Amino acid sequence: MNAKTPVTFIIFNRPDTTEKVFEEIRRARPPKLLVVADGPRSDRPGEAEKCAAARAIIEQVDWPCEVLKNYSETNLGCKQRVSSGLDWVFQTVEEAIILEDDCLPHPTFFKYCEELLTFYRANPQVMHISGDNFLFGKEASRESYYFSKYAHVWGWATWRRAWTLFQKWDLDHPQPDLSIFRSNSEKKFWSKIYQQVRSNDLKYTWDYQWSLVCMAYRSVCVMPNANLVSNIGFGITATNTKEDSNLANIPAHGMEFPLIHAKTLEWNNKADEQVARLYFYAPSHSILKKIKSVLVDWI
Repeated sequence: MNAKTPVTFIIFNRPDTTEKVFEEIRRARPPKLLVVADGPRSDRPGEAEKCAAARAIIEQVDWPCEVLKNYSETNLGCKQRVSSGLDWVFQTVEEAIILEDDCLPHPTFFKYCEELLTFYRANPQVMHISGDNFLFGKEASRESYYFSKYAHVWGWATWRRAWTLFQKWDLDHPQPDLSIFRSNSEKKFWSKIYQQVRSNDLKYTWDYQWSLVCMAYRSVCVMPNANLVSNIGFGITATNTKEDSNLANIPAHGMEFPLIHAKTLEWNNKADEQVARLYFYAPSHSILKKIKSVLVDWI
C-alpha cells in the first residue's frame, strides 16, 4: 500500500533490527518519515559506530518521501529521548504512526492505523491505537478490535491532541482513579507504578507514563483482534526487554478489511484482566507458557 499518514521511526544502536523494520516502512511508502535517534553512550566502546550504521539505513529512502530527522549527538536515554522525540513529532504533524527499531509490523498494520486515525480523529475519548494483541490468538470481540485501558506501544498511532495531554500530565501528575480496575492486583500494580513515576524511580521508561495518562483521562485504547506487530528486539542488547519472554517474536498476522467497528466505546475488562495477569504483574515472564493454556475464549 501507499500510506498517507506520516510515520515516526525511533532508532538507536541496532542496525540489524532497524533494517528489518525499515524494509516494512519502505513497503508502505509513507509520504513523510520522521526519524528520532538517540546518541551513543560514551562508556560503550563501538556504540557510536552502531548508531551511525542505524542512521545510515535512513539514507536508503528511495520513494517520494519527506524525511525529517531529530538526532541527538549525546545519549539522552530511552525515557527522555522517546518523549522528547515525540514532542518534536507532534509539533510537526497532527497525527502519526509510530514504530521503534524492534517492532516489526505486518503490512496491514499501516492501513489499520490510518483508517482508525481517521475514524476516531474527532473523538477525544480515543487516545491510542495499538497494533498489539497479547491474547495469543483468542478474540476479545466480534469486531476488528476492542477497547482497553492499556496503551501497548510496540507499534501504535496517536494524534497531537492526545500527546498534548502527556505533556500536561508530566507537569502535575494527576493520579489515575484506581476504581477503574476490577482486580486488586491491577490496583496494587498501577498504584506502585504511579508512585515510582512520581519519585522518578522509572528512569528508563516512558510508556508506563503514557499508560497512566490514558488512564487519568479515562480514555480508551484500540487493540486489534489480530496481533499486527512482532517485537524482534528481546535480548541482551535491549534496554528494557532483556529477558526471555513469550511476548518476544509473537507472529504478526494480517488484519481483514473492511474493518468492523466497535459499537460502543467501553473497556473490555475481561481482556484487560487477562493481559494484565500475563504482561504486568506475573511473577516472571517464564510462567507465560503455563498461563497461556488457561486463557479463556471470549466469544
